[in-house]
Amino acid sequence: MNDARFPAVAGRGVMPDWYPALLDSIAAHIGSGQQRALRAANVELMDSYWAIGREILDRQDAEGYGTRVVDRLSADLRERFPEARGFSPRNLKYMRAFAAAWLDREVVLRLVAQLPWGHQQTLLNKLKDPEARLWYIAEAAAHGWSRAVLELQIDSRLHGRSGRAISNFGVSLPPPDSDLAQRITKDPYLFDFVGNEPIRHERDLERKLVTHVERFLLEFGQGFAFVGSQVRLSIGDQDFYADLLFYHIKLRRYVVIELKAVEFKPDFIGQLGMYMAAVDDLLAAPDERPTIGLVLCKTKNDVVAEYALRSSTSPIGVAEWQTELTRSIPEEFASSLPSIDELEAELAAEPWADHEEDPS
Repeated sequence: MNDARFPAVAGRGVMPDWYPALLDSIAAHIGSGQQRALRAANVELMDSYWAIGREILDRQDAEGYGTRVVDRLSADLRERFPEARGFSPRNLKYMRAFAAAWLDREVVLRLVAQLPWGHQQTLLNKLKDPEARLWYIAEAAAHGWSRAVLELQIDSRLHGRSGRAISNFGVSLPPPDSDLAQRITKDPYLFDFVGNEPIRHERDLERKLVTHVERFLLEFGQGFAFVGSQVRLSIGDQDFYADLLFYHIKLRRYVVIELKAVEFKPDFIGQLGMYMAAVDDLLAAPDERPTIGLVLCKTKNDVVAEYALRSSTSPIGVAEWQTELTRSIPEEFASSLPSIDELEAELAAEPWADHEEDPS
């Protein structure tokens, strides 16, 4: 009978005081190394897909072949590389579209390849304009959006709404806070998740937003932490209640939000300014920066809002909220969408019956 011996497992005895720091440091090296390896692998994959698409495009331009060549190419590649995935006719045509969308390989390697292939397919399907695609690429990479979140943000026309609130941040906040505060605003805010029932009272809207707080936070964007609703502020011998209170981690400031189910009125600014001053005195720590305010109203006259903000030294923004995007598509966004003719031609040309799962 063999006497099998195995090395003893290191015990969890008493370690020196410096051991936790060593463990954390090495674990951080391993984690960052894995992330770098994944990013490098994705860059290589995007570069390979771009090169394949470029070669198919070049041959198509030179020879004028039809879709049957791509179908045959798919079959032969899968026969030659039986263990490989991603060479279905559908995916090869995505590679061709990928190369056609990005003519400069350096742009692909430096910017586009920050996102995986599934995200690239979403961008190709939903957007035509390269500048709009690059904007969503930068946002998705910075905030770690999944493919589903990317689709949601494109469908909600985030590109056309971001940074659009009317504000006095440029004169009431120092740079770079003023720029960041403006970028984190939207106009309009889209609360499509609250349902289609008419909202006539602020409290009705507030309750629905808090019920759907996950989607609410997604609409507000990266960096916002929800503190509470109807936050009591005791001023003198009276109690006041802020509709919604957030904290923005990067700005290191509280953000007070007042919800209004009516058209914007100038006196909203004074009320919000009082709440902001109370939050600074009652809640903010000494090392935290002054509070920012945001009025979300059903409608607004932009000129009236701009004049009202001139009278305030507190950093305040004014924007509208909507439960559906009923306005016409902004011109710069509409130009980025494929036309009806292009969509119909694409659908007619693509073998959508091919359901092979492609890497994403």
